[in-house]
Amino acid sequence: MSRSNILFIINPISGGKNKIKLPSLIGKLLDPLKFIPSYSFTEYAGHAGELAEEAANNNFDLIVAVGGDGTINEVASKAKEFNKVLGIIPFGSGNGLARFLNIPLKPAEAVQVINELNIVNIDTGSFNGKGFFNMAGIGFDAHISAVFAEDKSRGLTGYLKLGLKEVLSYKAQTYDLVIDGKDYTFKAFLISIANSSQYGNNAHISPTASVIDGFLDICIVKEFSMMKLPVLAYEMLTATTDRSKFVEIIKGRDVTIRRSEEGAIHIDGEPLFMGRDIKVSIVPLSLSVIIPR
Repeated sequence: MSRSNILFIINPISGGKNKIKLPSLIGKLLDPLKFIPSYSFTEYAGHAGELAEEAANNNFDLIVAVGGDGTINEVASKAKEFNKVLGIIPFGSGNGLARFLNIPLKPAEAVQVINELNIVNIDTGSFNGKGFFNMAGIGFDAHISAVFAEDKSRGLTGYLKLGLKEVLSYKAQTYDLVIDGKDYTFKAFLISIANSSQYGNNAHISPTASVIDGFLDICIVKEFSMMKLPVLAYEMLTATTDRSKFVEIIKGRDVTIRRSEEGAIHIDGEPLFMGRDIKVSIVPLSLSVIIPR
């Protein structure tokens, strides 16, 4: 049986955890009869994507993202473009896509999943031409992603502290949407476009979302009193937002969002700046990824 070249692209700062010994651990656990491993550490934003493209052009069939949803986005974008297989070892603050796909959060167990080599195809999204795999959005979650990117503290605690600080001053905005040809207008705190069900840390914005159904879930969190924030948080953590009076979820394939002014958006938790009009679409079963059996 021929062995496959596999590259592990490791983000050294994701999740605030040291990963210098990770190649040694992976090397001990990876099946030597199936794989010939190589390892690269990212050095700057965008580097994971560059390393993944280089690997795709150099006979690597499997490329593993070792990091959070942002690192996964960079690697997955290239895996999709070059028809390669994505593996995931979760090391982020939230690990939204990994949790949804039931990939273990313990590195040793995630390596065993790679050894099993169970490959499936999943849907991906396009947000003004930028690929996303877990979640994209505008409004408060995009704002907090932009603020968090400027902050020195990583991890869940830092994210929650910033979120609680910013939520008190953030104002809902009006959005016009066209979803599969039907018009809507909402005054919304945020709009999340969900491929999977959750942001991360088991905070579910769209409990019935699926990565194989050919639809995106457009999740509109309506304007609400800050006194009701604990209720919304509870609904997310108990995966009941599909029954929430604060959240409306509409499944769709092609979406246009118009807002009053340009500003922050996020793609898999990474902030970007885009204009007033945003076009979103689904690309069914367009990414090959290793998941547990």
